[in-house]
Amino acid sequence: MSAPLIVGAIIVLLAFVIIARTVNIIQQGYVGIVKRVGEFHSIRQPGLTFLVPLVDSMVLVDIRETPRTGDKQDVITRDNVTVSVNATIFSQVVDPKLALFSVSNYFIAIDQLSRTTLRAIFGGMSLDDALSQRERINAQLQAQMESVTDKWGIRINRIEIVDITPPQMILNALALQKTADQEKRAFILKSEGQQQSQINIADGQKQAQIKTAEGDQQAAILRAEGLRQATILEAQGRAQAISTVYKAIKDSAPDPTLVSILQLDTLSKFAASENAKLVVPVETAGLLGAAQALRSVLDGVPVATKS
Repeated sequence: MSAPLIVGAIIVLLAFVIIARTVNIIQQGYVGIVKRVGEFHSIRQPGLTFLVPLVDSMVLVDIRETPRTGDKQDVITRDNVTVSVNATIFSQVVDPKLALFSVSNYFIAIDQLSRTTLRAIFGGMSLDDALSQRERINAQLQAQMESVTDKWGIRINRIEIVDITPPQMILNALALQKTADQEKRAFILKSEGQQQSQINIADGQKQAQIKTAEGDQQAAILRAEGLRQATILEAQGRAQAISTVYKAIKDSAPDPTLVSILQLDTLSKFAASENAKLVVPVETAGLLGAAQALRSVLDGVPVATKS
């Protein structure tokens, strides 16, 4: 191969390398940090970009939200119980320049920061609080980490505690406690059911007594009404009988002797009742020796004369 061909091949190769380093394509979701002679120069957005050969260099920075789940770590709660915990952190680069130049590796930095912050948070909580207040832990962890990551150009979008695992002995104790709570709840529900049943029975008896009393009252009212109607009918019958007798006597035009006999018959019937006291008109006493006859008929019943 002749020297001109070799030189030409070298020139073509250098030209290809220069073009390859000059023309770059930045994908969506990334930005390019351009350094010129080792110093920050500019931030290039997605698309086609050109660099100065042999002077500029570019580093791609992922600006998408990135979830990272840390390894489990042991932390000690306020009541000296060791638990294993890990969290998933959703972070995003909002200032590529700070993310590249203010910290050597922001992924490692975020992971280490989360571990130290978790130890501090769990150290101020009891085991019961740690197991029941995950949302509170998430909020505290995010707030404390954001105060640091803001300086790195990193935003913490959210944090989720993945797992909190107490020692097996604690798990056994929690299982026993849960069983006891369930039995207690079942006993309470049973007692409430029995109480409600007794209340329902008492209400039923009360309603039955009320219905019985209302029935007795209605029956008494009906009996009284029947007695009243019977009394009225009996009185009406007696009045009608008296009227009939009176009319018959009036129509027959009785003489005074018959009237006196009827009066004596009526007085004798009335005198038959106990504790009876007779008031006899003077004209009646004078007829046919009525006074003597009444004494024998009445058998000791006192006679009063009406003047």
